[in-house]
Amino acid sequence: MHDRRRSIGRAAVLTAAALALTAACGGSSKPSVNASTGQTARQTVKVGILTDMTGAASSVNKSSLDGMKAGIRYAGREGYDVKYVLGDTATSPTTALAVAQKFVTQDHVDAVLANSSLTFLASSYLTAHNVPVIGIAEDGPEWITAKNMFSIVGAMHTDKVAATQGEFFKKEGVTSLGVVGYAGFPASTNGAKALAISAEAAGVKVGYLNATLPLGTTDVGPVVLAMKNAGVDGFVGTVTSDTAFAIITGLRQQGVNLKAALLATGYGGDLLAAGPGAAAAAQNVYFIAPAEPVEMQTAATKQFVADLAATGMTGAPTFGMYNGYLTVGMLVEGLRGAGAKPTSASLIASLAKIHDFTGMGLYGTHKLDPNDRENIVNGVDNCIWVTQFRGSAFHPVDGATPICGATLAGKSVTS
Repeated sequence: MHDRRRSIGRAAVLTAAALALTAACGGSSKPSVNASTGQTARQTVKVGILTDMTGAASSVNKSSLDGMKAGIRYAGREGYDVKYVLGDTATSPTTALAVAQKFVTQDHVDAVLANSSLTFLASSYLTAHNVPVIGIAEDGPEWITAKNMFSIVGAMHTDKVAATQGEFFKKEGVTSLGVVGYAGFPASTNGAKALAISAEAAGVKVGYLNATLPLGTTDVGPVVLAMKNAGVDGFVGTVTSDTAFAIITGLRQQGVNLKAALLATGYGGDLLAAGPGAAAAAQNVYFIAPAEPVEMQTAATKQFVADLAATGMTGAPTFGMYNGYLTVGMLVEGLRGAGAKPTSASLIASLAKIHDFTGMGLYGTHKLDPNDRENIVNGVDNCIWVTQFRGSAFHPVDGATPICGATLAGKSVTS
């Protein structure tokens, strides 16, 4: 969660393609046609965008706005005019709630698009006012319990454990793993603990686990020394790229040979815009892409890149851009069944019928059920798309685009 790289401990997410999906259980697949003119009647919806444009969590989340602008272009092709009001949380608990209150009492939005580490601080208010919230479950468990909230990576149970990351580290030959997370952020704290359990289930020793780091810290000297003394040869963290790179650089300076370091964020433009120092630190590091990485050159990724370019974004897509684009994509899916004049209530009813969201093709052959509030652990089908940064480019990893894993029965963060 820092200026252009982000946090949260999960890894999943995101969008593109000109596939016009139909919401399950009916509804119109396109806006209606005016019988007298023969022209398609466009529908307009007003949304509030809740994101971290400034402050400690702005790293990747601020670029979600660019992804949403590209998503709004996609929505326009589908016959929907999306008007938005931007609300910056400033990574402040009081500001996050104030923004949500303004959306409801002054802006009168039909829905909120949330790509913020602080959504959980505004969720109770938005739920009480029956406002649909679409976004990424990067912050807390409210996405599981609040039936007005729909996540592009599903209602992830951060207390449950998937085999996915453990299998990845096993595949890369890691024998002792170092795991870190932040204190005070449920997705990060529980995510780190879940990663440790996943590794152990795959037969990988967890040499070091610390889920109590201060948010955004780069003062990691004691952590590095503890990892070295524990003999780690692998690293993963549900932390910002700033924190992760500080640890990776420190380990290398201490002579630690890492077989695999895996970061949940930093893929794409987040890293490339961070300068030569970050690129040097990232050599041979593995990065999770939110969905199909653009390097795969699929029809969906090409459409994603084209929509970004059409809104003036010509650099490499970021983690936040994926999330923002997918968020609008799910909004469009909801609008398909929300009637000729969508309301907050009709939009919630329509979103509640979606069980096969494909992320406009960016999830490949996989589909997400945003209404499965019991079984999702690590995003769509518990899959991650992994790239490795070498030289000046990201490279899809053979056997890991995606790599998926089952939910581990009987394993949980609290057990």
